[in-house]
Amino acid sequence: MGYFRELPNLLYQSFLPSKNSSLDYVEAKNLFRRTKLRDDLQNVFTVFDKYEIPEGFRPENVAEDYYGSDELDWVVLMTANGPTNTSGIINVRNDWPLNNQELYEFAVEKYGSDGALSETHHYETKEIKDTRGKLILPKGKIVDSDFTVKYWDNGSYVTTSTSNTRTGISNYIYEVNINQEKRSIFLLKQEYLQQFLNDFRDIMVYGRSSQFVNDDLIKTENTNLTMP
Repeated sequence: MGYFRELPNLLYQSFLPSKNSSLDYVEAKNLFRRTKLRDDLQNVFTVFDKYEIPEGFRPENVAEDYYGSDELDWVVLMTANGPTNTSGIINVRNDWPLNNQELYEFAVEKYGSDGALSETHHYETKEIKDTRGKLILPKGKIVDSDFTVKYWDNGSYVTTSTSNTRTGISNYIYEVNINQEKRSIFLLKQEYLQQFLNDFRDIMVYGRSSQFVNDDLIKTENTNLTMP
């Protein structure tokens, strides 16, 4: 992931058994140096393109497909907006869609057995319209198993049966639907990419402080010297 090359460094006191003295330091990437998409851009949908993640695509595949470089996978994760995230994808395991095999294995583990996948998870409404085409009941609302609808149509009341009013959603279809929602994300448009990279790199530069070594390096406190 190219993200780690963008991070500045820090000198941290060495705890390695091979160190020569208490003054030894180890240079490492500063993983605590984080940033995110600017707040004033997160809700401006004109700077995003809707993107449907193809089956089996990982962040690096999306970056190659959309930005032309798999090393920009971190940009995909940091700027993506989707149904379960509004300021980037932090937990790839939870927020990124699984492929078909992974989804099946996840569902079997979650519900305990292959047979349990076909059991009803919940019920959702079917769309109902009256004889004039007026919408009476929208599709996809979660309801109880005995849910029915009574409405006035063409001079009389109509009472629907449960089979005409709602449909059962199995455990597996429930997980498929959630996974499918994760495929729809919004990516920062290509024309804003360079500005994002410039802003990101500016933020990564260290300011002057007692820890400052150079723009890309700071030195942390050595407790071996400061502790009594």
